[in-house]
Amino acid sequence: MAVFAYRVARSDGSLVQGYLEGDGEAAVRATLESQGLLVFTLHRREANPSSSRRSWAFGRLSLGQFMIFNQELLALIKSGLPILRVWDLLIDRAGHPGFRQVLCDVKEDIRSGASASNALAKHPMYFTNLYVATIRAGEQSGNLAEVLQRYVAYLKLMIELRQKMTKAISYPIFLIAIGVAVIGFLVAYVMPTFVSVYGETGKALPWATQLLLRMVAHAEVWGLAAAIVLAGSILGLRAYYATPAGQHMIDRLLLNFPLVGTIAVTQNTVQFTRTLGTILAGGTPLVDALQGARAAVSNRFLSSVLAGAVEEIRQGTTLADALERCQVLPKLVIEMVSVGEETGSLETMLRDVAEFYEADLDSKLDQLTTWMEPALLLVMGVVVGGIVIVMYLPVFQMAGAVGG
Repeated sequence: MAVFAYRVARSDGSLVQGYLEGDGEAAVRATLESQGLLVFTLHRREANPSSSRRSWAFGRLSLGQFMIFNQELLALIKSGLPILRVWDLLIDRAGHPGFRQVLCDVKEDIRSGASASNALAKHPMYFTNLYVATIRAGEQSGNLAEVLQRYVAYLKLMIELRQKMTKAISYPIFLIAIGVAVIGFLVAYVMPTFVSVYGETGKALPWATQLLLRMVAHAEVWGLAAAIVLAGSILGLRAYYATPAGQHMIDRLLLNFPLVGTIAVTQNTVQFTRTLGTILAGGTPLVDALQGARAAVSNRFLSSVLAGAVEEIRQGTTLADALERCQVLPKLVIEMVSVGEETGSLETMLRDVAEFYEADLDSKLDQLTTWMEPALLLVMGVVVGGIVIVMYLPVFQMAGAVGG
């Protein structure tokens, strides 16, 4: 998303300047006006160049490091220290060089009279729209500590969700890597010995053994070609996925895969409902909260579809109706959101939905791991065992001939 510089007036007549990320000028203007601000100037600009260079130079902050930063910020705010002293302590404790410099810039902006949320919004590489909206909601409500505490709890849940997904993916990849390593060892070191032995005997070999020996003889040529093709395909796919069109298409295809697509929908449902509930509980208006929740969804196709719900809500549609027309979330989510709107307990209902689908995601990941482990072991066993048997076929024939 683009970064827009703005100059606005508050209801008390004070002027405020800052930066805000958004999908377009109209969306950013609507966000500012929804906060009761009078927009004087609004123009698109690049994200803070110096902070962007520093961010890429030193790498982005991990989710775990960002959670620790917020835990420290929460503790310092609760202690009642002056705001500039809080930032001094945070700067001293920051171990990430790029992030430390960004915190120094934020401190200087606050010293110049900017609010913390506006100062943070200048550095979208480290502070997302969701985080800036959370801080702004805490500032406006005068209850920043409670809002931050809720956000820290949200980060912990998101980290747990990411760890579950990583664990479910890592184990099958590990098994595949072990299988490829074993096959590579057989082809590179064991089979050449058999090739030299069978070549000296001069006897006719079974067709399966002959086929395997031909494959080994040409392994260096086709193996290198296959490696080049595979590496090129991976690099090309990554380059394509780096484009908005590539993200949209690949994420959409991912949702249609058997089992994997169901898991992806469940994961993004948890992300969306948990994020939306957290932002709404902090006092953020529904349109802004939905924008933040949409941005937190990792699947770009789902995120783009949910953008339509934001526009419908601006026109007065209920959240449940807007989400239903998107046709990307499970029906149960729509029904529970509708109940939450009717009863005035939308935040609580969204939290219950997130907890339900987190349990469902755990179950699906367990099933996936349970089925994939024996399947991968079986495939590797058949491949490795087949290679060994084919290589020993001439030995078995000779043994049968001697026994006969």
